[in-house]
Amino acid sequence: MNAAVPGARAPGAQPIVLVVDDEPDLLELVSLTLSRMSFRTRTAPDLDTARRLLKAETFDLCLTDMRLPDGDGLDLVAWIQENRPALPVAVITAHGNVESAVRALKLGAFDFVSKPLDLGLLRKLVGSALKLRAGADSQATASFAGPRLIGGSPVMEQLRDMIARVARSQAPVHISGESGTGKELVARMIHESGARRDGPFVAVNCGAIPSELMESELFGHKRGSFTGAIADKKGLVQSAEGGTLFLDEVADLPLHMQVKLLRVVQEKTVRPVGESHEESIDVRILSATHKNLADLVAQGLFREDLFYRINVIELHVPALRERSADIPEIAAAILERLARRAGTVAPRIAADAVRVLEGYAFPGNVRELENVLERALTLSTGGEIAAEHVRLRATARPAGTEPAPATATGPTTVEAGAALGSHLESIEREAIVKALEKTRYNKTAAAKLLGMSFRALRYRIKKLGID
Repeated sequence: MNAAVPGARAPGAQPIVLVVDDEPDLLELVSLTLSRMSFRTRTAPDLDTARRLLKAETFDLCLTDMRLPDGDGLDLVAWIQENRPALPVAVITAHGNVESAVRALKLGAFDFVSKPLDLGLLRKLVGSALKLRAGADSQATASFAGPRLIGGSPVMEQLRDMIARVARSQAPVHISGESGTGKELVARMIHESGARRDGPFVAVNCGAIPSELMESELFGHKRGSFTGAIADKKGLVQSAEGGTLFLDEVADLPLHMQVKLLRVVQEKTVRPVGESHEESIDVRILSATHKNLADLVAQGLFREDLFYRINVIELHVPALRERSADIPEIAAAILERLARRAGTVAPRIAADAVRVLEGYAFPGNVRELENVLERALTLSTGGEIAAEHVRLRATARPAGTEPAPATATGPTTVEAGAALGSHLESIEREAIVKALEKTRYNKTAAAKLLGMSFRALRYRIKKLGID
């Protein structure tokens, strides 16, 4: 039977950190560093002593070495997760032993720091952990006021629960899911619900940056490091200092950049182009892609070591067709937002229109649903959207599902044996060409019409071979 959980200390009490290590010199260094931050420390030379202290006292953070005289630091991480789940625990690993750090993060460790200790990184880690503990005590982690995931289906409840859990960690998270499912929204919710919510959230579309500029964009450069570098420039990674870096479409990173990103994840350092030394960074890395990274690893298109580093925790965002019961609620919220933007009253959705929407596969997911409703809002009159206002494109549905309603219009269904990827590229190419023609080949205007950035459009034009 578990011992009773120690009572909480009075508000404003001096934070206490438990440091578990059998090296007296390291204990003295960490204790001195924390005392200068106005923290109290208790020390334990082994697992048995650490467990006895954790049962008897209340701590705000636990720092543990991986190798202890009577066992492994991972055992203490697992014990804390089971018996003191609200207590952040960080591990101290030997230099280069990233595998152990990844295992600790998978078990629920808050973060890790490598020997020899970088005292600057240690201070940041402790500060983040105490913010997290304070947030848990005051329910501040529930204060995210931005856009939320809509829907009460079981898969969405499970996703929200996972977001709340991973927000308490600093472990890299990989968000998988089809295009248009809301992967960036999930990343923002993780950021806003965690200890880094007061820091920046920097989103990077890896597929929209030209490969020749990618290193400079991500890591920055020094003046004179290449032609055109007329001043020092801070990279996007450094811009996320103290916050979260979200790498969208990470599968599009070229192999030479994957090597550099691996070092950022493992060593928590970055070297700007033209700089002779590395800079320490404090960022949490979240990534996402609609592609299957494991398949890309098998094909040699994505580094296996990087895959395991960024995929410490995986969150899957379900496709809209997997939660069709949520469509009425999502549609109502979208129409409310569109009407508010237009300064009008949101129309109601007729039952026949709801049936049409629920019977459609939505290969473009929530993003496509929003486009369909925006078009329906324009076509509707009398404050109601009926089935006749819902214009859907014909599409191939997953095996075993009912065909799309007869009201669907647009590109023809994928023929048997046709490659889905080439079919989608054909649709994308047609949409881009039409937008370019409509704007008289003004790429900036075409990008706005398509709802993407200029860089993203330029990248898609090059990739699809549009002349």
